[in-house]
Parts: sequence; C-alpha cells; structure tokens
Amino acid sequence: MSTISRMKCLITPPFSLTPISLHLSKATTLASKSCFLNPATSLRNPKFIHSMVSPRPPLFSLQNRNLHSEASVSSPSGEIHVIVGPMFAGKTTTLLRRIQAETQKGRNVAVIKSNKDTRYGLDSIVTHDGVKLPCCALTTLSSFRQKFGSDAYDQVDVIGIDEAQFFEDLYDFCREAADHDGKTVIVAGLDGDYLRRSFGSVIDIIPLADSVTKLTARCEFCGKRAFFTLRKTEETKTELIGGSDIYMPVCRQHYVSGQVVVEAARIVLESQKVQCGSYV
Repeated sequence: MSTISRMKCLITPPFSLTPISLHLSKATTLASKSCFLNPATSLRNPKFIHSMVSPRPPLFSLQNRNLHSEASVSSPSGEIHVIVGPMFAGKTTTLLRRIQAETQKGRNVAVIKSNKDTRYGLDSIVTHDGVKLPCCALTTLSSFRQKFGSDAYDQVDVIGIDEAQFFEDLYDFCREAADHDGKTVIVAGLDGDYLRRSFGSVIDIIPLADSVTKLTARCEFCGKRAFFTLRKTEETKTELIGGSDIYMPVCRQHYVSGQVVVEAARIVLESQKVQCGSYV
C-alpha cells in the first residue's frame, strides 16, 4: 500500500468492528456528506462514517498599533487532553468516544499507537471489549510527519494517541502539535507502572494539558474502585505487554496485600533457583 493510500485510511477513520479504508477526495477539502453515529448508539454497534468536512484552522489577524502598522497572523490554537488510569479502566474506550465526538464536528482525525503493542495487530487499536479503530503504529511520534508528509499532516485536525506511555518523545510531540501546529491532541495511557511509579512521559505532559481525566477500574478482589495495576507474575521489567493473564486492577488495600504475596512468591522462587544451582 502506498504512503498516500495508507494516510487516507488514517484521516477521519470509520468506527468499525473491523478496519475499513476511507477513500478521500483528491480535492483540497473533503466531501461534506457524512453518516454519523447516533449519540444513543453504543460503540458496539457503530455506523460507517463516509467522509468528513476538513476545515482548515482559521488564521486570526492581530493588529498592534504600537509595533506594527499592518495586521499580523497568529498561530492556530491547539489543545491537549490526557486520559490516564490503571489497566482495564476504559482508557481506549474513552479515547474512541472522544475521537467519535471530534469526527461528528467535521474534523479530520488520525490515530496513533506504539508498534510495541502487537496484541491485536499493528493496524488497529482495540478495546478490551473488542471494538476496533484503524490506526498507524509507530516507533516514535516524530516519525508521523516524516512518514506521511507535511501535506497529509496539515490536513489532520485531531491526533489520538493510545498507549502513550511507550513513546519517549511524547512531551515534545504534544507541545509542538498543540502550541505551534494548532492540533488537538488526545492522549490515553498508563500514568503508573505495576510498582506505582511514573510510566514513560505521560505524567510529564500534564502541565501542558487543557484537561486530565483520571479513570478507575473495579478491583478484582472486592469490587471497589481500582486505582492501581497489580502484576501477577514474577517478571520485573517495566515494559511487559499483556492482558488479564498478567495484570489485574486492584484497590489500594489489595494492591498492598497483593504486592506482599507476589514479592513473597518471588523470593521463594529465587531461593529455589539458588538451591537447584548449588546441587549442580
């Protein structure tokens, strides 16, 4: 698939249970006819979005009588919205709903995720409920403009970023896109790892954000609100991609008690390895 064809699949992607390519007009603006999701309709039963209007951000002229005799053009104003929480809190679902709202306003949207997340393939972001949306999988966010070209980048009004904790250049990209390029950036990711430490650069972009949404899940032990992610295995590296087979959402009480159990099991396993090695 050519670069232009791939880009056409990313701008204003349709909400679908399977990835669907969106054919855009070669004209400067996109076709105005569109089929929107009914607000009362669940994401589980999406409709096909044919095309969206592609308004370019307006250029506002400012006149400073003291400095300039003629009007000067200001940069378009962007936004940054951050969605954080533990695993299974619905971050991706919330991101998709925000994307849906933006497309209903007639804005062009591109969705990006890290190519480290291969659980559901590289061409889609997928919620734990199985809802899919076509996306572009990248190693770095800065490669987005380079890969698809400045003209395609300029057409995008809104950029959605899923699993944002895996992007090392998250801060610089969001600042550039919102402050200088007038993009609305919607970021979804983990704010903390399994040890409740800052994960990636998600926390770093909060000072840049227009809004921050902290989601919670349900504790798998007691059903209370879960703010933390408990790892169920003895693996200690920070980046360990997995689902319910490796992680579970827990409340504070069961995170603390669960960590004690996991740590105790880890110590036992390490001691067994040492004993086995001494017999060799």
